[in-house]
Amino acid sequence: MMTTVALEQIDVVAGQVAANRDLAVARAAAAFRAGADLVALPELAVSGYVVDPALARTVAEPLDGPSLAAFTRVAGRSGLVVYGFCERDGDDLFNTVVAVDGDGPVLHYRKLHLFDREKGVYTPGDLGLPVRETPYGVLGLCVCYDLRFVEVLRALSLQGADLVIAPAAWVAGFDRTVPAAGATRHVDSVLAQANLDQVAVVAVSQVAGSSHGGPATLGGSVACDAYGEVLAGPLSRTVADTALVEIDIAAVRAARVRGPAIRPREDRRTDVYSLNYRGEPW
Repeated sequence: MMTTVALEQIDVVAGQVAANRDLAVARAAAAFRAGADLVALPELAVSGYVVDPALARTVAEPLDGPSLAAFTRVAGRSGLVVYGFCERDGDDLFNTVVAVDGDGPVLHYRKLHLFDREKGVYTPGDLGLPVRETPYGVLGLCVCYDLRFVEVLRALSLQGADLVIAPAAWVAGFDRTVPAAGATRHVDSVLAQANLDQVAVVAVSQVAGSSHGGPATLGGSVACDAYGEVLAGPLSRTVADTALVEIDIAAVRAARVRGPAIRPREDRRTDVYSLNYRGEPW
């Protein structure tokens, strides 16, 4: 099974919901015309990276709000759109990512690990780390800072995820240095974890300082296979960019056994250690 994924690294303006959504929908439509099965957009692609509590209240919308309607329409019969937005649920706000097809939500995820000033705006995610069988493989979601916690990709992988989409707004500060061009250490981390967890990963970052009162975002979006080999990117560090990549889902599944002597899933010592997820040991 081949799944064609579009990485849409768009230039998002914090607080400009209508303009951001229109841009994202236009890019998704263009990607589907180019042959994409799945379109991946950045973290908080609709609202922009908002960490001001008052502005967040202004840009927030419920799951079934205007963005869901817009992306459901553009997905139609073409495939899936994965987008990030500021979700309002009662009095709580969440940094949310949703995968939608022409019938509505397929997978709903709320960011577990809140970064820096996000903690003063958003409620920590309460939906766990769900995966979902789709026509394009078993899909998992996470968001940006989640990737710095190795348990996240491991839990998604052990639940059967073939492909993890990770919308992001990557910033400097996690590593000693940030290269002036090319791959950041964020990318290095993604590639290593994809190899170790035998899962394909698509990470799509905001670009060009898209945050509101926060640090500049770094771009550099990337897609890799289950060996951690780069399939697309890193995209531009400074401007909006796009890429279309084919991911071989059968090859991802085959990568879980890498030869008679290399069977990492079978060789895990769960009698000594395990990853406990929602009461289930893995």
